[in-house]
Amino acid sequence: MRIALPHHRYAIILLGIFLLIWLLLAIAPSDRKDWALENALVVVCFIYLIATARHLPLSRVSYTLIFVFLCLHEIGAHYTYAAVPYDNWFNSLFGCTFNSLVGWQRNNFDRIIHFSYGLLLGYPIREVFCRVADVRGFWSYFLPLDVTMSTSMLFELFEWAAAEFFGGNLGVAYLGAQGDIWDAQKDMALASTGALVAMLITAAINLYLQRDFAQEWSASLKVKSDTPLGEDEIKRLWRRRRKQSQ
Repeated sequence: MRIALPHHRYAIILLGIFLLIWLLLAIAPSDRKDWALENALVVVCFIYLIATARHLPLSRVSYTLIFVFLCLHEIGAHYTYAAVPYDNWFNSLFGCTFNSLVGWQRNNFDRIIHFSYGLLLGYPIREVFCRVADVRGFWSYFLPLDVTMSTSMLFELFEWAAAEFFGGNLGVAYLGAQGDIWDAQKDMALASTGALVAMLITAAINLYLQRDFAQEWSASLKVKSDTPLGEDEIKRLWRRRRKQSQ
């Protein structure tokens, strides 16, 4: 199947659209300091994507998913996550608030983004694992889920550290807990659930299209070496080094 738009041009177009959105949402944010904090990790993300664009260009699907997530994140950065007026937008369109329909009592835009983190970034993470670490079968679905869970936990620690360091209104705005003592746990659970959904969808598509899906899955779970590691491996390495030094 031929795709008219070249791969690199597609990525550049997405980059241009995102920069335009970023510039518009950078104008008069609700809290400039919180906006700057929220964009710190965005800068890190862009440095990685630009640094790897030549030797590890991602698929159009992955770039699109990353683009959507970053756009959603910029909305949260502009308004602060606890104050995104999605209920007002929904009410202006449908005459009722979204929270009243689903029974929410708080502004849950931050929860939506944590779920989107796993749902939208799970596949790009899997693509990197498959192309760099050459993982197959079970591990190509489990490891992206594992990385999503661990990075979600690291982000919660980063939020905590930033809130403690800056304190005051900035710390409260960045943390976005809105008085929920289980906010961090719920955010991590939602990110993990999003990644699980993404991997299940990916696995379902591959199961339908990939004829050797079951064979690859089974092979990935087979023992590749019957030699124990740990202290046995240390002994082998030590003996090898002694022989090489003689």
